[in-house]
Amino acid sequence: MERKSTKIAIIGAGISGLVAAITLEKEGFAPTIFEASDSIGGRVKTDLLDGYQLDHGFQVLLDAYPMAQKYLDYGQLEFQKFLSGAQVFHKGKSAIIGDPLRNLSLLFPTLTSGIGTFGDKFKVLKLNATLKEKSLEEIFEEPETSTLEYLKSLNFSEEIINQFFKPFFSGIFLEPNLATSSRMFQFVYKMFGAGLAVLPKAGIGAIPNQLQQNLKATQFIFNCPVESCTDEKITLSDGKAAFFDYKIIATDASPLVPNLRKQHLDWHTSDTLYFTPKGRNIDKPLIGLIADPDALINNIFYHTSLETAQKGAAELLSVTVVKDHELTEYELVQRLKEDLHQFCGITTERYLKQYQIKKALPKLTDIRYSLTPSETRLTENVFLAGDYLLNGSLNAAMLSGEMAAKGVLEVLEKRN
Repeated sequence: MERKSTKIAIIGAGISGLVAAITLEKEGFAPTIFEASDSIGGRVKTDLLDGYQLDHGFQVLLDAYPMAQKYLDYGQLEFQKFLSGAQVFHKGKSAIIGDPLRNLSLLFPTLTSGIGTFGDKFKVLKLNATLKEKSLEEIFEEPETSTLEYLKSLNFSEEIINQFFKPFFSGIFLEPNLATSSRMFQFVYKMFGAGLAVLPKAGIGAIPNQLQQNLKATQFIFNCPVESCTDEKITLSDGKAAFFDYKIIATDASPLVPNLRKQHLDWHTSDTLYFTPKGRNIDKPLIGLIADPDALINNIFYHTSLETAQKGAAELLSVTVVKDHELTEYELVQRLKEDLHQFCGITTERYLKQYQIKKALPKLTDIRYSLTPSETRLTENVFLAGDYLLNGSLNAAMLSGEMAAKGVLEVLEKRN
């Protein structure tokens, strides 16, 4: 393969695009990445504001993800670990529920939490054992239903579904009704069982930053939105054309490719807002779940319960909303302050920032775990990458980026 003379473009500097570039560089190629914004990371970014680390939406990494283990240096990222549980706020009270097999300090609070029946706790243990033995391939070959229907089929009580499963997994799936695929639930649940939820000390944005540091020959062109992509050329938003032998679209391709424009991709949206509260009423690194149906808030987290590379002067609280609403920023802030006080007994001192993520996770059915390099090929010279091809996870983003790059390499091998 004539590596130096082969021109490869990657559209999008998110996780998929970065992994595609790493895969190509390993084979001696020097791709060019076009990125519409002014920085890498896509949906995985961290801002600094007055010394506070603000992730774009409340995000965690499951360290059992196979692709994360392959591409990330965990030691360098200095992962901070969440406890395997949650503090549930319901009807003016709070209780801790967690996995005592992971942390013995959660045993007594879980047993006395009053959340779920004894039968529910037995079913949780049974579910843990079942998914531990089930391979990822088996999970994604199973008949697909909604997460809610799957939990009901296991005979979990309405109480534990509404007070734990629904708020906990709504915060992961970014939709309030557990309509997400049962395959996705089993995959995520298995990953929680096989490892831990973690956050880099410098915030979630440290993940794409580390991936970028592994790139030595890749050229980045920022603030450069792409208007369309064909076998012949890439057309930029300013009307200029760029010519490449191969293109990898590592973002939603439907607006860029003429014959895909009718295949509109729907997305889940979410809002995460950051506040400085008076004190902290969750003293461990646990997610707070709001189980009251009247609350707009789904989950909260005190980021100051973990070690961070940058630290502001006060406690830092993130508040995540996954329910649909039409509130202005001001109205949303006022509503969340009321909800925090009413449902959690939390008083805020200062509002910092809102992140409204309009394309937070793709809405998908018939989800998959993996795909072959040839399956990423859209046209003669255009390949696709992105978690929307598989399932909404960082693992899928990495895997699809790798497979798209390998798709290009396979075609080059055959042509040479």
